[in-house]
Amino acid sequence: MANKEAKAELIAEIKEMLDRAEFVIATDYRGLTVAGISELRAKLREQKVDYRVVKNTLAAFAATESGKADLSKFLVGPTALAIGYDDVVQPTKVVMDYLRSSKGAISVKGGVLGDRLLTEADIEVISRLPPKEELIARCVGLVQSPISRLLNVLNGNLQGLVGLLQARAKQLEGG
Repeated sequence: MANKEAKAELIAEIKEMLDRAEFVIATDYRGLTVAGISELRAKLREQKVDYRVVKNTLAAFAATESGKADLSKFLVGPTALAIGYDDVVQPTKVVMDYLRSSKGAISVKGGVLGDRLLTEADIEVISRLPPKEELIARCVGLVQSPISRLLNVLNGNLQGLVGLLQARAKQLEGG
């Protein structure tokens, strides 16, 4: 009886995490040592990402309950989930950089972004994007650019008109 209650608590905990999650990356941690998992967890924690080894059947129940049933596709074999709540790019970079530096100690099975299923290739592409702040700055720059150009054009015409009026006033004073 206590075992069922413990499992129910774990399912509820994972479900709550998945409900809040912006993205989830499923990894196979088979080649990682305890020190390696601790190092990866620490790097991900800096990005406000939980890295959690899960029991596949419990995680599948939680994923179904939270509306991320597609995640169950990746819950085969030893699985750890990187669950992120905010920025997608930086944590993805951490996972992919660790994958490269660990020489195959972990592998990415796939993931979920919102309600979209991600392959390892998708996750690799996301990891190459600039940080969220830089993307926002670029968007603001793109929106602001036409407005500032229009302002410069209008300002140039007004400056020309003022110059013409001042020249005419001097001409009339002198003449």
